[in-house]
Amino acid sequence: MGQYVAPLRDMQFVMHELLHVEDELKQLPKHAEIDADIINQVLEEGGKFTSQVLFPLNHSGDREGCHHDKATHTVTAPKGFKEAYKQYVEAGWPSLSCDPEFGGQGLPLVINNSFYEMMNSANQAWTMYPGLSHGAYECLHAHGTPEQQALYLPKLVSGEWTGTMCLTEAHCGTDLGMLRSKAEPQADGSYSITGSKIFISAGEHDMSQNILHLVLARLPGAPEGSKGISLFLVPKFLPNADGSLGARNPITCGAIEEKMGIHGNSTCQMNLDGATGWIIGAPHKGLNAMFVFMNAARLGVGMQGLGLTEVAYQNALVYAKDRIQMRSLSGVKAPDKPADPIIVHPDVRRMLLTAKAYAEGARAFCSYVALQLDKELNHPDEQVRKDCADEVALLTPVVKAFITDNAWTATSECMQVYGGHGFIAEWGMEQYVRDARINMIYEGTNTIQSLDLLGRKVLMDNGAKLKKFGAKVQAFIEENGADEALSEFITPLADLGDKVSKLTMEIGMKAFQNPDEAGAAAVPYLRVVGHLVYAYFFAQMAKIALAKQDSGDKFYVSKLATARFYFARLLPETAMLIRQARSGSGSLMALDADLF
Repeated sequence: MGQYVAPLRDMQFVMHELLHVEDELKQLPKHAEIDADIINQVLEEGGKFTSQVLFPLNHSGDREGCHHDKATHTVTAPKGFKEAYKQYVEAGWPSLSCDPEFGGQGLPLVINNSFYEMMNSANQAWTMYPGLSHGAYECLHAHGTPEQQALYLPKLVSGEWTGTMCLTEAHCGTDLGMLRSKAEPQADGSYSITGSKIFISAGEHDMSQNILHLVLARLPGAPEGSKGISLFLVPKFLPNADGSLGARNPITCGAIEEKMGIHGNSTCQMNLDGATGWIIGAPHKGLNAMFVFMNAARLGVGMQGLGLTEVAYQNALVYAKDRIQMRSLSGVKAPDKPADPIIVHPDVRRMLLTAKAYAEGARAFCSYVALQLDKELNHPDEQVRKDCADEVALLTPVVKAFITDNAWTATSECMQVYGGHGFIAEWGMEQYVRDARINMIYEGTNTIQSLDLLGRKVLMDNGAKLKKFGAKVQAFIEENGADEALSEFITPLADLGDKVSKLTMEIGMKAFQNPDEAGAAAVPYLRVVGHLVYAYFFAQMAKIALAKQDSGDKFYVSKLATARFYFARLLPETAMLIRQARSGSGSLMALDADLF
């Protein structure tokens, strides 16, 4: 069954020593009163809730799955899920970072972000129910009418109602411009919506009183493609003016998808048979409004990858210290036992350190992006807000794709630590591998994220956003370049920064002549940028750890060793990736389709 303990020490290190969150928040009037004690108290309570309430339901929820009653179109979540959600709501967790105007606590996103890491470690399938609700809240908060906000946001903030995003359809996948769902205007200002949606996470369940579906559909006479999509709010139960539940709306679950992982979450096929909805935002601008939800979801999926990496690492580490097998190559380490613990073997350590480094790098990265979001939304200086917005836009696809790619690697390595036992369900490790695999697919496959990074976020503005981030990296290099103790980190960071600049220019020139060159280079390019980001944060963390390694706190010794492992064993992947990105589209496009 395993265990989960929230990594509070590392979270606090990132918050207080790496990012200096308290000082940053003092620059934001909305959050100026938030101090380290408040941050630590929230994280500690979050750790208790996730380890004591959510984690015990993870394995059982996976084995049981959700139950669909075809006659009533209702779905029942696994045993214990509903009761855990009730505790979650009663404790006020849904409102953590929401607007006080609608009943929220108004805490910074950077705190909420760490709480979501814990929830994803403890139980990703369960966490997707409230996680999607938060995205619906963000979308309505940004684009809803005052009347919609007054009626729906308090219910989302309190957790009484949950939300979903109903985007894709069976025939179109990521290409939403092909969707066919229709919205017919009604005399009372509402719309009658007809169509079918697939892959709707948390689309139907018994955990909340009502479910608010955000649905993409076309108005009569809408332009073809993505420019003709509008966004609609379609409640499961139509609310009365006072917020009480009215009639059942004809948006129903036709089936639950049979999935590889996340069995505890109801991934539904949703049918709309003249369901009543209300438009959100302007007609034909639905994707613009939905991107608030989608970008929040992409950052959330990165957190799912981080959460699974952390919990898989924790359990593999416990197993490696306990499991005895063979003797160390350099001599007996446990003479009182018939064999040594497997943690003495170099390759077991490689697997553990891979997961440890990917977890710690992702934690620093995600917390940094969440802090930039807080500044984008709340900083009094307009230029700071714009700079932070550019950085969040640049890094969002990297959060989603790089962290989830690494989580697939890390969970697989951690399962490998267990040997044959890792493949057996009762140990819990194979579930992390199965759950991790979806994170590379949904909310835009990692290839889509790579195309977004290279095409829209880098080449479209001639690298302006990338140069802004690169300037931060360069400033750190120049500030610390003369420190010999840091040279093992600064030198490879500087080298990779130069290579990213040259690679970007080269790909841009080639793509100008042949757009397929961008498509061929995008995936390795994103991983190179991801490593640049991690190298930047690991170099900063190493600087802190070097200064405190003799303090008597072994945390810093561990942090420094992890940074050294990252630079020695994981960063060198960039050499291969750069060669792949530079190799061009020729070898990919030369073969005729009928010769495959």
